[in-house]
Amino acid sequence: MSEASIPALVLDAFGLSPYASYKPIGSGHIHQTYLVEDGKKFVLQRVNKNVFTKPEVIATNNRIAANYLAKNFPEYLFPTALPDKNGSELVYDVEGYPWRVYPLIENTITIDFVTSETEAFEAASGFGRLTRNLNEIDCSLFNPTLDRFHDLGWRYQQFEEELASASDHVKEQVAEEIKLAIGFRYLVNEYNQLIQSGSLKQRVTHNDTKINNILFDRNSHKAVCVIDLDTLMPGYFIYDLGDMVRTCVSPVSEEERDVSKITFRKEIYDALLTGYLSEMNASMTLEERKAIPFAGKMMTYIMALRFLADFLRGNTYYHITYPDQNKVRARNQLYLLKILMEAVH
Repeated sequence: MSEASIPALVLDAFGLSPYASYKPIGSGHIHQTYLVEDGKKFVLQRVNKNVFTKPEVIATNNRIAANYLAKNFPEYLFPTALPDKNGSELVYDVEGYPWRVYPLIENTITIDFVTSETEAFEAASGFGRLTRNLNEIDCSLFNPTLDRFHDLGWRYQQFEEELASASDHVKEQVAEEIKLAIGFRYLVNEYNQLIQSGSLKQRVTHNDTKINNILFDRNSHKAVCVIDLDTLMPGYFIYDLGDMVRTCVSPVSEEERDVSKITFRKEIYDALLTGYLSEMNASMTLEERKAIPFAGKMMTYIMALRFLADFLRGNTYYHITYPDQNKVRARNQLYLLKILMEAVH
């Protein structure tokens, strides 16, 4: 199937005309997403079945959350997939890929990079509001859509396994990155102690809190709602806050090859914390507040390990456009981690 093609059976199942106009939208690398115009405007998305092998779990988790929020926070905007003609939220094409459709939320935009304290505050408060509203929901009703997604201990174990099986030639190419990654091993112990102690409350969290997973009002630039809910599942606040810190405090992305451009924007960090705590502070324990400085370090380290492990295994998970891309990403994140260790206490 081509990158810009929607199967007729999918359009028909969702009651859309075969003559509907559509075009690819979004900057995500996992799914294929289209804006469809058929009288009204819709967002139609093909789920990557190779990454999300349990799409039905995504649909079930989102439906449980939607029902709870509709009952307890009826004014809260929580995007939900529309049913097909048979009442199903997923339609499978002949290749076995699941598709889903959402109503377009008008007059909203996404942004890919944080450029102001206001954007950081709005994004963090938006993600915090989702977690706060779901604070009392029964986590046992939800199943993981990606097993052990942010389990730092497990990610380090994967790194060790890839390191043990990689050839000397491959290991030589990332010798410096391997040394740095092993040097931060103590963060795994800190993570394990934090989880095992029960200091953190398990909640339903978003788990992928990049700023482009927030819709902003086109005019006011206020956060409208959270999107990309594939990883809505049980987790800990450090996952959400940590990934915001990881992806927002530096003025450059994880793709930047020149590490001298990676810096710590304290004003952005402070805005993230202020925004997140404006929603979550009353729900957090004293022990959780003490763990705030660990969040960004933990999530930056976990991504460094994942990029490095993928390079060692031959770049089989993350999409790359040049051979050393995962090496660059790992070095980038390890450099950011060194900065965070000095800047955040």
